[in-house]
Amino acid sequence: MSAGTVGATAAPRGLPARGLVRHRGLVKLVLLAVAAAALVPYANSQWHSGTWPAALTVDLTEPLTRTSDWIIDNRDSHPLFLYFFGHISNAVVLSVRAVYLVLLALGWAGVTAAAGLIAWRVAGVRLALTAAAAFALCGLLGMWVPTMQTLALMVVAVLASVVLGALLGLAAGLSDRVYRALRPVLDTMQVLPAFAYLLPVVLVFGIGVPAAVLATVVYAAPPMTRLTALGLRNADGGVMEAVTSLGATARQRLLTARLPLARRELLLGLNQTIMMALSMAVIASMIGAGGLGDRVYQALSSVDVGAALAAGIPIVLLAVVLDRVTAAAGERIGAEPAGPALLRGRRGWAVTGAGAALVAVAARSLGHQAWPDSWVVAIARPVNTAKDWMVDHLYTGVPVVGGTADWAAHFTRWVLDPVRDGLLALPWWGALLVVAALAWLIGTWRTALTAVLALAAIGVLGVWKPSMDTLSQVLAAVAVTLVLGFAVGAAAARSPRLETLLRPVLDVCQTMPQFVYLIPVVALFSVGRAPAVAAAVVYALPAVVRITTQGLKQVDPGALEAARSMGATGWQQLRQVQLPLARPALLLAVNQGVVLVLAVVIIGGLVGGGALGYDVVAGLARGDLATGLVAGAAIVCLGLVLDRVTQPTTRRRMGKEA
Repeated sequence: MSAGTVGATAAPRGLPARGLVRHRGLVKLVLLAVAAAALVPYANSQWHSGTWPAALTVDLTEPLTRTSDWIIDNRDSHPLFLYFFGHISNAVVLSVRAVYLVLLALGWAGVTAAAGLIAWRVAGVRLALTAAAAFALCGLLGMWVPTMQTLALMVVAVLASVVLGALLGLAAGLSDRVYRALRPVLDTMQVLPAFAYLLPVVLVFGIGVPAAVLATVVYAAPPMTRLTALGLRNADGGVMEAVTSLGATARQRLLTARLPLARRELLLGLNQTIMMALSMAVIASMIGAGGLGDRVYQALSSVDVGAALAAGIPIVLLAVVLDRVTAAAGERIGAEPAGPALLRGRRGWAVTGAGAALVAVAARSLGHQAWPDSWVVAIARPVNTAKDWMVDHLYTGVPVVGGTADWAAHFTRWVLDPVRDGLLALPWWGALLVVAALAWLIGTWRTALTAVLALAAIGVLGVWKPSMDTLSQVLAAVAVTLVLGFAVGAAAARSPRLETLLRPVLDVCQTMPQFVYLIPVVALFSVGRAPAVAAAVVYALPAVVRITTQGLKQVDPGALEAARSMGATGWQQLRQVQLPLARPALLLAVNQGVVLVLAVVIIGGLVGGGALGYDVVAGLARGDLATGLVAGAAIVCLGLVLDRVTQPTTRRRMGKEA
């Protein structure tokens, strides 16, 4: 029997459910149409159509300015700052300083040896050589001291993000109520642009390491929370039922079943946390973090792509080493380490520490604690030469295909402009109705109400026009990201070789600071909204590819084997088996695509994208809390709207009766 016959045979069983869904959707549309028929004429008579009416806006400039002034006046005397924020700041400073002093005491030889020995213990000699070579390359690029500064800050930030994210994810994975309550909080933490909350963080903690670490934690913790909750909530029902039938307590079910079943999601969450924390290195440098991010920022201020790349490569190398070592350690939980017998067990950690210390002492005795200047390889000049060649030969005048400037102009003319003009031409009440219909059709009335209120909040804040401009860029970037991400993720899930080849590429794309590839993008595409969209796609694509690949690979092998035994082709297996069974992971990929694109919308403001991104940057540059926070809040509202119209929410999913 063919797969098509199987699908045809099974179709009648699903027809009543699909018919019921259509019926419910029709009822929802009819009810919405009746409400619109009653409310739209009244709204039109009171405030007219077109853009959001000025009578319904609220000016927050005065209260936010008073808040900023109060924080500045009381930062050194109020008990809240002295006994709460002050202790947090001191703990962060002491932690980062302790890690940095240990790294300095080990020297370049000790740190490189420690990285190699740890990697050898948990994953074998190949990863050990990779880790040692990565740290050596940081020294060869002349970035050893900045790398240690960034590594110290990232160790503390990642540990705090993982602990916070795991605890929140555990609560959300075990409680529907906590999960529903955390969703908007996580959306806000991840979608609110870093530039928007840098200003209040600096107001509270001042410029320095504490503000940089806390800003990084706010940005990097949500992926760990989301993926932990996803893994716990999607634990195999049969296994959980079997464990329960054996009389296991709630704690035993968690430790022996849920957490082991969610190990892949936990590891992916750790991976995403590391990547996102390191991607914040440059932004954190703007508020005193120092390290590699500061070198990148200084290089970009002088439009020096080569120097920026020399500082950006160590960020990628740190991400790759931390990702590979932690992933290998997690994969071997409960098993013997991959290294030699001398490095196994508790004795192995002692041997690892002693070996690194011996190497550090030997290097110090030989006078090589600091990386020798004679070993530094300058790459700035050849990189700048290559960039100039690309601009000269690819910007315009390329036969047949045209230059990158032509592509950017066509994309802006045929995609970005029509979408923006259409959104601006849509009456404000029409936009509310469209959002309400989309959110209600795929969710509940609560979902629709949340989406409508979020969109209305944008108008109330007085930033309707720039928000529609930003929304047009986000929609275009998300569409491109999802098409490419799903296609590449599906191919990688079916080809282990392709997945292996893609992994370092995805690491580079996700961890290389956006500021590093911003100059080549602008050089190739000029300034405007098209390079802003390109930057967002490059940044969001790796997460979508990873989550899609992971979701498709976790599909029950029995279901795939059954489909193959019935003669299903590879395309039929993907469309009829893998994609439906991987639906939760695909929805998470959509969510991450949306929030990551929104997170990079600020970059669009720096390269001519304008709209909300420019307002946030301008607010930070002028110290204008009102302008920056209002634009940031509007971006969060856009994120909530897009989440609610793309993430199906049913009563059954919430644990209630459908």
